[in-house]
This record gives sequence, structure tokens and C-alpha cells, in this order.
Amino acid sequence: MKRLIGKEALLLLAAACFLGGCVSKSIYEQKELEAAQLSQAFKTLEEENRALLEQKKDLVLQKEDLTLNFQELSEQNSELRRNLLQIRKELDYQRQVLTEKNLQAEKTIQDIRAETDLLEQQIEQERIAREARLAEIKSTYDTLVKTMEEEIQTGEVQISRLKGKLTVNLVEKILFESGSADIKPQGLEVLQRVGKILKEVKDKNILVEGHTDNIPISSRLRGTFPSNWELSTTRAVNVVHFLQDRIGIKGEKLSACGYSQYQPVGDNQSAKGRAQNRRIQIVLVPAEAQVVTPLQ
Repeated sequence: MKRLIGKEALLLLAAACFLGGCVSKSIYEQKELEAAQLSQAFKTLEEENRALLEQKKDLVLQKEDLTLNFQELSEQNSELRRNLLQIRKELDYQRQVLTEKNLQAEKTIQDIRAETDLLEQQIEQERIAREARLAEIKSTYDTLVKTMEEEIQTGEVQISRLKGKLTVNLVEKILFESGSADIKPQGLEVLQRVGKILKEVKDKNILVEGHTDNIPISSRLRGTFPSNWELSTTRAVNVVHFLQDRIGIKGEKLSACGYSQYQPVGDNQSAKGRAQNRRIQIVLVPAEAQVVTPLQ
């Protein structure tokens, strides 16, 4: 349409020149040149317009892509914000849990320290008490050794101390006649001296043990002592009675036990060994070692 208009303009121009009759050839050629230039300029503008239209189309497509990208980025941003909020929430929870655990740990550490301090105090108190008990045992041992020096020299009495326990070993002949559980006058005198020393001992229990050799009870004594069990036990009980009734040692600190022939200290195959096995042992033990738990 635009091209037709250009041609019409040229025709009109030519007609005007013809009608005027006075238009020179040079003017005509100049106008024709101008018309050609205008036509070329018009073509150039058309090409530029088409290029602009293509650019516009590309820009529209780019805009659509950008719009889609923006929407996707917006959705991703929203998702990231939600994730961030969730992470912050979880971090706050973890921080709260960690704080509570730290407080609990600090309290536990304080409790442990308190228990450790208390335990150290108890250990120190026990050490002091143990040293006091050992000192008391040593003092009792020294006093017994000094008091029973003559009997120790003759071998009738043996005194030993080991791991907080003190043992007074009295052979049969100093306390009893053979096959008898009655304490002889000489034995009463010995027990009197031993008992007075033992009475002064604090925080110790006194275990009296009866022991025999492996010779069976004679037939004439079986009515009284059917076996060495009864003989060893009766001797131990009689010594306990003497310590309680004559010396005044409290009954709760005393106990008696008969071991018959089953804990020998000598060889029962010899007369000397059997004499060593026929004995009364008075053992001082820590009071807590004698606690008996009742059967349920």
C-alpha cells in the first residue's frame, strides 16, 4: 500500500512537469533520485520495523521466561523461608534441650562432688577409726603378752594378732581335765587375768572357739558327750559363761562355737600335735564382722 502511494507521487510529479511544460530534465532526474532515496529509506524502515518486531517477540518470550523464573524463585524462596523457620524452631528446641541437659549435668557433677567429699570424709574417719582399733589391739596384745608371760613361756598360752584380729590360744591342760568341760581352778585363774584385759577392749566382739583332737570320746563319757562336737561346744560355752558371769563382759559381745576335730593346728598323728589341737581360742574381731542377717 505504501509502495503504491510512492508510485502515485512519482506519476503526479511527472504529470505536473508535463503539464507545466517548463520542468527541466535535470529537475526531473533530481526528483526521481529523491523518490528512489525515499523508497530505499522506506524499505530500510520496513526492515528495521520487522527487526524490531522480532526483537519485541523475543523480549516477550524472555519476559515470559523471566516471569516463570521469578515465580519459581518466589516459590523456592517461600520454601526456603519455611525451611529456615523450621530449622530455627528445631534449633531453639535443641538449644532448650541442651540447656536443660547442661543444668542437669551441672547438678549431677555437684552431687558427685558432694558424694565424693562425703566419701573422702568417711574414708578419713574410717582410717582414723581403723588406726585407733589397731592401736587398741596392739595395746591389748602387749598387755596380754606381759600379763601371760609365764604361760607363754611354757607354751600353755599363745597370743597372736593379724589383720585387726587378736587371738588367745589356751591349750586344754591349762583349762580342762581330759574329757571334761569343767574349768579347772588353774584355768579359772588364767581366764580371770585374760578376761579383765578383754573387758576393757572397745568395739570388739569376743568369739570363743572349742577345738579337740581326732580321738573319739571314750565309751564311759558318751552319755555326757556323744562326740567331740558336744565336748568342744560345751567347753566354749562354759568359757563364755565365765567371761559373762564372773568377769562382767556383756553377753551381746560374746559368742561360742565348737569345731570338734575339724580345724587342727597340729598333726593328729602325733601326741604333740594332738595336744596342740585340744584348745580353746579366744578371738577378738571387729564388731561389724559379727553381724548376722536373719533368714527371711
